[in-house]
Amino acid sequence: MRYYRRLLTCMVLTLLVSALALSATVGAAESGYPVTIVDSLGREVTISKPVSRIACGYAYSGHVVTMLGRAEDIVAVVNGLQRDKVLTQMYPHIKDLPVPFSSGTINIEELLATGAEVVFIQPDTAQNRSVTEKLDRLGIPYITIAFTSMEEQIRTIEFIGKVIGRTAEAQRYIDYYRQKIAEIEAIAKTIPENERVRLYHSVNEAVRTDTRDSLPADWIRVTGAINVSIDSDLRISGDKAFATLEQIYLWDPDLIIANESGVPEYMLSNEQWAALRAVKNKRVYQIPNGISRWGHPGSLETPLAAMWTAKLVYPDYFGHIDLHKETKEFYANFFNVDLTDEEVSAILDGRGMREPKRR
Repeated sequence: MRYYRRLLTCMVLTLLVSALALSATVGAAESGYPVTIVDSLGREVTISKPVSRIACGYAYSGHVVTMLGRAEDIVAVVNGLQRDKVLTQMYPHIKDLPVPFSSGTINIEELLATGAEVVFIQPDTAQNRSVTEKLDRLGIPYITIAFTSMEEQIRTIEFIGKVIGRTAEAQRYIDYYRQKIAEIEAIAKTIPENERVRLYHSVNEAVRTDTRDSLPADWIRVTGAINVSIDSDLRISGDKAFATLEQIYLWDPDLIIANESGVPEYMLSNEQWAALRAVKNKRVYQIPNGISRWGHPGSLETPLAAMWTAKLVYPDYFGHIDLHKETKEFYANFFNVDLTDEEVSAILDGRGMREPKRR
């Protein structure tokens, strides 16, 4: 009798475990899981069940996760994500999250303590085998994000949406993105060649700029502006490209846009830059800064950057764009925040919208 009782107990436990497993499988299936995506390095990654704890080892991934309505589920970030004032005002908890990511590596113990169920990283981290082997051993799926064009960026938004269970929200943003870019490009194509404006784009530092294979080169192209740096020999350092001041003088652009606060003031006040056409004519402008620096190589606000630049460069062709209205609607529609007129003006001004880097 004792034997039969033990056998019956084992059978009941087996049935219970099977029922729980079936329930989990059905629940995952009903929520669209498992999902398999191909990340930016061409890796197939399968997420077997809904994720509730998300680690963002690339600031851009945090912006996308936030836009898709999962900000409260972010459990680890890079320092850059804690510097954007608009984002941290909307979600103050981001400033207090652990920062296990630094210079292409991950503090695995710190990450593990967050309970992260998926990790978004950049290629330099993914190429660090000591890091990826530990993630594989711990069973934490990691997804690499990189893009050098608008279409590649759109694809990252699509697969992030799949991973975190926000495909409809991702598609809504993608539809908006494509529509705005198409509208700008259609008008820009009508601008005669003799009216084209030569533009220099400063990225983070005064002499850092765009290569042809970069996101900014792609969105500047659709505005009809001539990006002076993209066909030139630049000094390449990792994923960054630098010009010399001598090269910039040879280009002598009509107009300069800069995404780092303080750079326009530096150019306009420094004698070394004084003889440039754009500086003499005071045509050096600060790019707006909202959730991120608009148009940055890792920015979510690419359509806004294109609209702002098109109107700035060709006011006669894009004067109909109401940037105040577009900005307010963008953040209301995609981040569920109603900005005041003063907040919109601060974003469009772009200065002082990021905390300084930590030493």
